[in-house]
Amino acid sequence: MEVESHTPKIEAPDTVKVDETIDVKIVIGPHLNTVQYSIRWIELYFYKEGRAFNPILLGRVMFIPEYTEPEVMFRVKLRKSGVLYAIEYCNLHGLWEGRKEIKVE
Repeated sequence: MEVESHTPKIEAPDTVKVDETIDVKIVIGPHLNTVQYSIRWIELYFYKEGRAFNPILLGRVMFIPEYTEPEVMFRVKLRKSGVLYAIEYCNLHGLWEGRKEIKVE
């Protein structure tokens, strides 16, 4: 059996062009997916370089145990460099965070 994982893995390019639409995939796991023990939601935030009020909530996806898996794709456009933050909630082990820096050229 694989070791259980809570930390969100963010798959996205390291460098993008201004206003280029990119896919940001977030995956949790392997992780059990039962009513008693599962990932309930994932949120994606962007900490925009030079912005006074950070972070920006880009989206939130809820999961129903046994029916859905904790994997999601967001399509985003960025104008400045910054850091993507994925936060997930496990009903037994609380909040977990993953980060990925993205450079906008």
